[in-house]
Amino acid sequence: MLRVIVALLLVVGLALPLSAQDTSPAPDRSATGGAQTLEDILARQRGENIDDDFRRSDTGDPDSAAAISSQLGTLGGASDPELWRALRYNTADVTASNNGPASTVLVQDGGMRWLQFREGPLIEYGGYLLLGTIALLAVFYLIRGRIRIDGEKTGHMVVRFEAFERFSHWLLAGSFLLLAFTGLISLMGRKFLIPTFGHDAFSTLAIGSKWIHNNVSWAFMIALVFVFVLWVVHNLPSRSDIKWIMQGGGILKKGVHPPAKKFNAGQKLIFWSVIVFGVSISVSGLSLLFPFEMPLFAMTFEKLNALGVPALIGMDALPTALSPQEEMQLSQLWHAIVAFVLMAIIIAHIYIGTLGMEGASDAMVTGLVEEQWAKEHHSLWYEKLEDAGEASGAAHTPAE
Repeated sequence: MLRVIVALLLVVGLALPLSAQDTSPAPDRSATGGAQTLEDILARQRGENIDDDFRRSDTGDPDSAAAISSQLGTLGGASDPELWRALRYNTADVTASNNGPASTVLVQDGGMRWLQFREGPLIEYGGYLLLGTIALLAVFYLIRGRIRIDGEKTGHMVVRFEAFERFSHWLLAGSFLLLAFTGLISLMGRKFLIPTFGHDAFSTLAIGSKWIHNNVSWAFMIALVFVFVLWVVHNLPSRSDIKWIMQGGGILKKGVHPPAKKFNAGQKLIFWSVIVFGVSISVSGLSLLFPFEMPLFAMTFEKLNALGVPALIGMDALPTALSPQEEMQLSQLWHAIVAFVLMAIIIAHIYIGTLGMEGASDAMVTGLVEEQWAKEHHSLWYEKLEDAGEASGAAHTPAE
């Protein structure tokens, strides 16, 4: 089910020239004897999806080959253009010493579409998303300022998170930040870092980034499991979430404090974003860590075609005959796109947990929060602690 959701978002958001392109009407090829025309070539250069069935099977005829002792007999019934055409469409009889799934694919023109999307829209719009998020938060801070504790501080600290909860959070946060930085280096380094620092310096940086990225990913996946098990019960939707949302979480207007349980609606959105996008990133990441062993998209596209999803959004049927390289390319693109979205969400989370709200960072640094902070931002949770007699056992600190 997760792969279906993932691929559905991919279909809507990527706009890759897989099958969404308009198919141009077939030109008149009578003048060329059925061979491709200038219009075919120009349409292909424009990135249009042309119908090239007329040439896919034109790869020679071994049965009509001349005898080996005759002129041209050594060609085996196929001319050089026909041989290259068979390689182009992956129908040639290729033997390789490597038995890997991609070893006999010698020409994979879909790689150019992947490269152009990776070096163009992916970097451009991904960068805009991150910079735009930072800019919006900066504007919000200038307008709203830091969210202060409105009431008088009591100096009494309440236990917010236990040690293992904080460990799991920082394991997840630290690994994600490392993965984000090393991933951006791998994605954008060729375009931005090589022109600045040169090939040699970037080579060392890229090798180190790749090693960190591949190995730290396991810590991220383990932490994801820890966080889910620890907090899933506290992040289920409740009626109080509706009121919290209707009042803008109290962050838009001073003195407004909607009731909330241990996690408010905004934190629940963060939690489920981290879980859903984190699992998606992990699955596509495993596909990249173990090349050609975890194909994700051909099967998913087949299911989406069966459900009629592409037709609902005006697209042709999605391709289901994907080469091993295309599977890897789609995994890499999806991995990066979801990572960009999650990075933007985490930037907002970091802002509200540090600069944006007074006292919020204490919860994950020491595990303790000011009693007045708990009353204002998580009143339902604090009332539950009081009822259980757990709100008065923490140490006192001098009120500021």
